[in-house]
Amino acid sequence: MSFFQNKDAYSALKFPEFRAFIVGNTLFTMALLMQEVIVSYEIYKITHNPLALGLIGLAEVIPYISLALFGGHYADNRDKRKIMQISLSIIILGSFLLLYSSLQLDAQSPDFHIYTIYFVIFLIGLAKGFFSPAASSLNPFLVPKEVFANAATWNSSFWQLGAILGPGMAGFLYAYLGLAGSLETVIVFLLGVMTCLFFIKKRPVPPKAVTHESIWHSLKEGIVYVFKTKIILYAISLDLFSVLFGGVIAILPIFAEDILKVGAEGLGILRAAPSIGALLSMGCMIYFPPLEKAWRNLLLAIAGFGIATLVFGISTNFWISVVALFFTGAFDSVSVVIRQTVLRFYTPDEMRGRVSSVNGIFVSSSNELGAFESGVMAKLMGTVPSVLLGATATLVIVSLVALNSKDLLKLQVAKKVDSVD
Repeated sequence: MSFFQNKDAYSALKFPEFRAFIVGNTLFTMALLMQEVIVSYEIYKITHNPLALGLIGLAEVIPYISLALFGGHYADNRDKRKIMQISLSIIILGSFLLLYSSLQLDAQSPDFHIYTIYFVIFLIGLAKGFFSPAASSLNPFLVPKEVFANAATWNSSFWQLGAILGPGMAGFLYAYLGLAGSLETVIVFLLGVMTCLFFIKKRPVPPKAVTHESIWHSLKEGIVYVFKTKIILYAISLDLFSVLFGGVIAILPIFAEDILKVGAEGLGILRAAPSIGALLSMGCMIYFPPLEKAWRNLLLAIAGFGIATLVFGISTNFWISVVALFFTGAFDSVSVVIRQTVLRFYTPDEMRGRVSSVNGIFVSSSNELGAFESGVMAKLMGTVPSVLLGATATLVIVSLVALNSKDLLKLQVAKKVDSVD
């Protein structure tokens, strides 16, 4: 049976540990995105400086990139769940520090409050350098190989659900509960993630992962594998450059406050729109996975992302902007499912942590460095021109990749999925 004709849309959800994992992942996503929206809006209200928004992404990506490869090495050689628990504890500690700073806001200077926010974001970046590779490499061990693709879709769908609810709630929480009340909600969600981790059993380290080679050799091995596996390299590179240049999430507070003039509530809607599009797209892909002619679908999805971003940049109408963001999420979700399925089926078990860490560096570079790039370009050339330039760059890049990857158009990812049955 072809994978394109879905066998059991709910097969991955039959495994209790996988259910605990995706619930925890949803709460984790909600918490961190809520916190991101809250502190971004707070910083922009204080500074009215686009560059200050870009620095949020830079503060997170520098420590993450610095540690992610080491995090992947330890995820392959240590108890993945324990790594996640320790890292999550550090993130919770940082959130408590943000809460304390917000409660002392009247007694301290705004600059000190902003520096505290940047410090906590830096701390979260450090913790995610270990948490993310451990989580990504643990996920495939929770279900049999024959339901990997279905698990990838459900995992992405729940992630998108968190990405809808988190930002959407953040704007309203900020408006009605204030800064401190919003941050308290974030902490409650993070404690919920910790609870979910206790429902996942400790997993043994794959025998081939245990090595007496130096850590540097181990890291090199993971990097070399990614760069010699063309489909993995191209898939994560496309994500890197499309979101790096075409992403607009970091500068949405500017659109909400100065261009569309819709305030915190409008910001919540704008921030949630891409995830609503992604979630609906994921719902369709549960029944109609995009793995038949996967590479063609990936290229078309990235091109659609760029076109939707162009429309958003041109628009001065709130609801047209919301629809454009909706489609950026819908197109991006297709690339997410294809990329995650490719990573699962083309990565050996003993290298999942290291390959996940390389993928995480590419993804974080696109998100956090993209946030920094958005802030810098908005500062230098204006908000709208920076969005239009980024969207154009995305379309140019996907065109160049399409011309140089014609051999991947023949690749049958769907048949590789079927071969494990």
